[in-house]
Amino acid sequence: MAKKKKSSDEQLIFLPLGGSGEIGMNLNLYGIGDQWIMVDFGMSFAGDHFPGVDLVLPDITFIEERVDMLKGIVLTHAHEDHIGAIPYLWAQLRVPMYATPFTAHLIRKKLAEVGLLDEAEIIEIPIGGSFSIEPFDITYVPLPHSIAEGNALKIDTPHGTIFHTGDWKLDASPQIGMPACEKTLSKIGDDGVLAMVGDSTNAFSTKSAGSEQDVYDNMLELVSGLKNRVLISTFASNIARVQTIGRIAKETGRHLAIFGRSLHRVTEAAKETGYLKDFPEIMDEEHVMDLPRDKVLVMSTGCQGEARAALSRIAEGQFKKFSLAADDHVLFSSKIIPGNEISIGRLINGLIEKGVDVITEHDAFIHVSGHPGQPDLEAMYGWIRPEMAVPVHGEVRHMTKHAKLAKGWGVGKTLVPKNGDIIRLAPDGPVKIDQAPYGKLVVDGSCIIPADGEVMAERRRLLHHGHLVVAVALDRNGDMSSEAECVSYGIPGWQEGGALEDRALDIIEQVIDNMPKQKLFDDGVVDEAIRRAVRKMLSLEIGKKPIVQVRVLREYDD
Repeated sequence: MAKKKKSSDEQLIFLPLGGSGEIGMNLNLYGIGDQWIMVDFGMSFAGDHFPGVDLVLPDITFIEERVDMLKGIVLTHAHEDHIGAIPYLWAQLRVPMYATPFTAHLIRKKLAEVGLLDEAEIIEIPIGGSFSIEPFDITYVPLPHSIAEGNALKIDTPHGTIFHTGDWKLDASPQIGMPACEKTLSKIGDDGVLAMVGDSTNAFSTKSAGSEQDVYDNMLELVSGLKNRVLISTFASNIARVQTIGRIAKETGRHLAIFGRSLHRVTEAAKETGYLKDFPEIMDEEHVMDLPRDKVLVMSTGCQGEARAALSRIAEGQFKKFSLAADDHVLFSSKIIPGNEISIGRLINGLIEKGVDVITEHDAFIHVSGHPGQPDLEAMYGWIRPEMAVPVHGEVRHMTKHAKLAKGWGVGKTLVPKNGDIIRLAPDGPVKIDQAPYGKLVVDGSCIIPADGEVMAERRRLLHHGHLVVAVALDRNGDMSSEAECVSYGIPGWQEGGALEDRALDIIEQVIDNMPKQKLFDDGVVDEAIRRAVRKMLSLEIGKKPIVQVRVLREYDD
């Protein structure tokens, strides 16, 4: 049962710092008085807006400044957009983490890789288990998802119960784990729920998410009719799909090979925590090409067109241990994540050019989502019956649609949050009462830097406009002692000794000749005048504004 309400001076606060207004990078905070808990600590993958960067992390300045008030981090499941920031940012918080066994296993491996395992406190909670982080009493509520041990959280507070769904779906035959328990969920609703904070990813889908059993049945029929090599690419974390592919290898008499470090890591973790018990033996990569083509089934990473993933390297002929030939088959058992359309299209086109038969979810029923469609959402609201709905985990359009659906299903109050919104859930909520600092960090090599900082802005300018370095030598009188030198990178139309370079050199001489004598002895003034003049000329001549760096050299006689 929910606890009795406290006085209004100790408000129940909800604050998303990631995952509200975007898909990925989930990080949510709940607070009462000076006590806070964090639910999930995820990352997202960088797109073209962050050149040279792979990973994007949430800015945790708000809670880092209040770290003595943060009592724990509760993880719903092991997808990267829910636990991926841990190895990069946990050391700034150093609070206990709570997770069910499979998720805890993967977190330990992540922390071991960065040398933090011995410093972290990871509290493993059994499936369906309960624990307390005062003043919050928390129970894991198992729900199917596309990874082992998807969980909602029942969070009992002095103000009422929050049902935080995490990522979920309804599936009567999920292959891994148990179906959602209608009796358990209805009992939670019977006891009263203040707010449901829930997954919005598939709010526009009018169909239920679908069952993994149906994927198995359809993929088995498909693969049984294929000749030559078959490669199936899927998300490494989708243990249910991994299990499905393993079963299909056994049923079709094919030897199973796995390519991709993340697939090996997750498969190993699943076995060590009691999953994949009847999984076929994985053959050595070195011997895959020795088998007859119709005896091979490969499971591979790279379904999103990632440049360094196994499938991309196979398509480019850069994977030494395996190759595809004409009339082999590649199945994309996955959905296209928004933003990855170009990279996936490039990958598919490269495979087709080699004569490979490509099959996607648009060609055959070989993938189901791990997120709830409208029928699933409606069923959940029928069981939980919250006083208010707070959609998260989606772009603004997804969350807004979710809120409208919840209203139509009888939920009295809704609020669509944005990252950084400080929202009072109780008393008299939901209402935004303040704004917290929020934003994004990027993992750039071994550095973590602001996503909106000068480094990223400069790199985008380099990418889109090019770079020009100008060296100007001045003597003791402020006169040019020799012609300026220019080195260009990525500037269209620029050639050494060409018209554009000649025009730039003329501009530089004009700047020096027209500058008041006293200013010629100030390197900063000379630098800025030349930079502005050359950049303006290039903008007029070629429509580009490259980064222009000027180096002023002083030459004096002995």
